[in-house]
Order: sequence, then C-alpha cells, then structure tokens
Amino acid sequence: MSGSRKISVAEKDQMIQALRSHHINTLVELRRIERAFAVLGSPDVTEPMTAAWSYYVNSNSLLTEMRALTKNYPFSSECLDEAKNRVYTDPQSNRSWNFCWLVLTKIQNDQLIPHYAQYQAAQPAMWGGLTPSADGVKQLSTAFIAEWNWALNQMLRHWDQPPSR
Repeated sequence: MSGSRKISVAEKDQMIQALRSHHINTLVELRRIERAFAVLGSPDVTEPMTAAWSYYVNSNSLLTEMRALTKNYPFSSECLDEAKNRVYTDPQSNRSWNFCWLVLTKIQNDQLIPHYAQYQAAQPAMWGGLTPSADGVKQLSTAFIAEWNWALNQMLRHWDQPPSR
C-alpha cells in the first residue's frame, strides 16, 4: 500500500481493529499504518495509534526489535526503562502521539547509551563473575556504544520527520 493513497473507511476500520487487538506490533507495520492514517487526517485514528505505540513499547516489542539488531551486545533493558521513565516525566512528551519515537529520541537526546554501556560493561556478570579491569570495561563499553547507537539509528531512520502534534 502506498503512503499517498487514501484508504477506504473499511480499510481504516480494519487497521484500527488490528491495532486494538495487537495483531500489528512491529515498528515497520505500525509505521505503515501511521503513514496511511496521516493521509486521512481523521481524528478517530489518533487514540488507537497512540495506544498501539504504547503497547509496542510497554509489551517489550521495542526491546525485542532493538535486541534483534544488537546480537553481539544485546541492548540494555535498563537504558530503555530509563528512557521510558524520562518520557513519562517530561512535560514536552505531549508533543507526539508516538511513544516509541519519544523513547528513542529520549535515548539519543539525553545520551543514555554511554552511561548504560559503561554500567553494563562494569558488571562482573559480563566477565564471568570476575572484577573487570578498567581497560576491559572501557573496551567493552566502546563496543556496546557502537552497536547500540547503530541500532538506535536504524530504528530512528523509520521517521523522515518527527511525528509531532
């Protein structure tokens, strides 16, 4: 389906039902529907789209997709949780209906990745229960940062412009 073609009422209703039943729960599919709804400019699509994005993030689907992109160094759930908490407490978070985009941009804008990369790299569990050396932590942290930033950029490239109100 082209993003520029206006969808029928029946197609819109089917998409809303798919969103509400969580049959659509990947970033690519949610973006496809979001683009189709943007062409409509219909107010009745805002609530189901907003709810679908929240479900996508809170059901760990965002974390799952981030980890699919970070196979060598699985993305930090703590980093994602911190970003979600910051969005919840940010008075500017009402600038978008898209919770996923807000969380991803919060990770980027607040530079959460270096902090959580350092934190995770310093965990003895990452080193077989041993206390890591400072150089080891720095090296592992650098690897985390590179892979996590790459994954973050892959996710953010799905928006050519911010989904703002």
